[in-house]
Amino acid sequence: MGKCEQCIIKQFNSLKSLTTDELMRISKCKTSRIIKKGEVIFEEGESINGVYCVKDGICKLSKLSENGKDQIVKMVVKGQLLGQRSLINGESSNLQATALNDMEVCFIPRSEIIKDLQSNPKFSFDVLQDMAKDLKEADDVIVNMAQKSVRQRLAESLIYIHDTFGTNPDGTLSILLSREDFANIVGTATESAIRVLSQFKKDGLITTIGKQIKIENIEGLRRVE
Repeated sequence: MGKCEQCIIKQFNSLKSLTTDELMRISKCKTSRIIKKGEVIFEEGESINGVYCVKDGICKLSKLSENGKDQIVKMVVKGQLLGQRSLINGESSNLQATALNDMEVCFIPRSEIIKDLQSNPKFSFDVLQDMAKDLKEADDVIVNMAQKSVRQRLAESLIYIHDTFGTNPDGTLSILLSREDFANIVGTATESAIRVLSQFKKDGLITTIGKQIKIENIEGLRRVE
């Protein structure tokens, strides 16, 4: 099991503000876990009682709506922390976390992190900054849902995935999402997402190789109305 104080991942999140002694203490009580693609890390309504540090892989955070449809709220990637909000307010999670590919995560118990929040102001401030960033992103999602068309939201999602996660050697997006996942990101029916992707293909904006998507005209996607 790797040591927190030597872990390269810590530089990408608020754990970087902990002292070596604090990281050594956390290292002794954390547990590492391999999570397979499609596996649920925690359910909506579950008491997490700690935070997960994502050492490798990507997961989606989603919420079940009243009509029984998942709404993907965010994607959490290598280097980020999962469960910070539940950690602070002590409530159960209001989102479900599901692995989009094989993941490696480290779980740090709540009691250990709370000690550091109370004794290390820089760490507390960094956690607050991360949560403020999450709130801003959530605001943007709400505005996009209200003001932008499904075509615009889907185009933006493709650009976001391209810019954030990059491409495979053949030029396809490195993250393979199902058509249902795309629908759940933009808040539409799966059939609508399939129809819009087909239109993007006809317009020469994207091509597909099996289930994989390749962006052919990123500037064209930016201009979608």
